[in-house]
Amino acid sequence: MSTTVEADGTEVTISHPDKVYFTERGETKLDLVRYYQAVAEPLLATLRGRPVLLERFPEGAGGKSFFQKRVPKSAPPWLRTTVVSTPNGTTSDALVAADLAHLLWAVNQGCLGFHVWPYHADTPEVADELRIDLDPSPGVRFPQVQEAAVRTGELLDELGVEAHLKTSGSRGLHVYVPLQPRWDSYQVRASAVALARELERRHPELITAQWWKEERGARVFVDFNQNAPHKTVFGAWCARPRAGAQVSTPIGWDELAEVAPESLTIATVPARLAERGDPWAGAPGRPQSLEPLLERSERDLASGLADAPWPPVYPKQPGEPPRVSPSRARRD
Repeated sequence: MSTTVEADGTEVTISHPDKVYFTERGETKLDLVRYYQAVAEPLLATLRGRPVLLERFPEGAGGKSFFQKRVPKSAPPWLRTTVVSTPNGTTSDALVAADLAHLLWAVNQGCLGFHVWPYHADTPEVADELRIDLDPSPGVRFPQVQEAAVRTGELLDELGVEAHLKTSGSRGLHVYVPLQPRWDSYQVRASAVALARELERRHPELITAQWWKEERGARVFVDFNQNAPHKTVFGAWCARPRAGAQVSTPIGWDELAEVAPESLTIATVPARLAERGDPWAGAPGRPQSLEPLLERSERDLASGLADAPWPPVYPKQPGEPPRVSPSRARRD
C-alpha cells in the first residue's frame, strides 16, 4: 500500500503510510509527513540548501537505527546531493534539503532525525551559524538548563549579538546565532570555546566549559565542539525519534521560563505555529558578527590558555592540549 503527496511540484511516494512511527499516540509515517507539510515554511527557512545527515529508524522510534550520510544509488534522479567529508577526509554524497520534497523522500526512508550542517551546499567554506548546545550533565534538571540559557542570552546581548532559542527535542536547549558570511568553522568553534569559558567564569556553579565529563559535575555543559568542522546539530522544527514525537522547537526568549519541551510534539506544534507564528522569522536576514567573541578568544589565548580539547575523531590541532583525561594523566 502506498500514497502520493505533492510537494514543491514533485510527487513523492509514501509507502506504508499507516506504519506506526511513534508509539505513544500511535502516529504514523503519514502523520509525520502531514506535520512537515504544516511547518514547511519555517522548516525550510532554516534548512533549505543545507546538507543533512539522516538518522533512519526503519521500524519507527525505538527500533533499530543507523545514520546515513550517503544517499543510496536507488534514489530518484531529482534529488539534490552535495559532497561532504568527515574529519579524516572521507567523502560522501549527502542529501541537500533543497525543498520539502527532499525531506519527505527521507521521511519515507524512515528518517526520524535530520542533523544539519552549519553551511549551505553552495558555500561549504563558510559557516553561517553559531550553534550553542546547552547539554545537561547527569544530575542536572531542566530548570538549570533554562537558567543557563538565560545567562547565555544575557552575555550575547551584552556583546551586541542577537541570538535565537530552541528546544533540543530532548533534555537540552540550543541557542543559534545566524552569522555574516565571513568565517569558517574553525573560527566559529573558537568563538564557541570563548563563549563557554566566559560563561563558566561568570557562573561557575551553573555552567561548565570542561570537555572531560569527569570535570563537569552537576552543571550545564556548553558543548563548543558542536561547532567543529563537519559537525551537525539536530534541525529546528524536526521531529525527534522518541515515542512521543517531540519536536526541536524554536521558542521566544519570553517563553523560556514556562516552556515544557515534552509537550512540543508533531501533534501540538502546528497549532502553536498557527497561533504564535515563527519565533525565528526574519532571523537569517539579520546576520550577526563574530568579532566580539573572536576578540575574547584571542585574549584567552594571549593570557596563556590553550585551545580546548577536540573530539577524538579529529586530527590533533595546533595549540591543543594533550588529548587525555585529567585522571588518566595523573595516573600516567
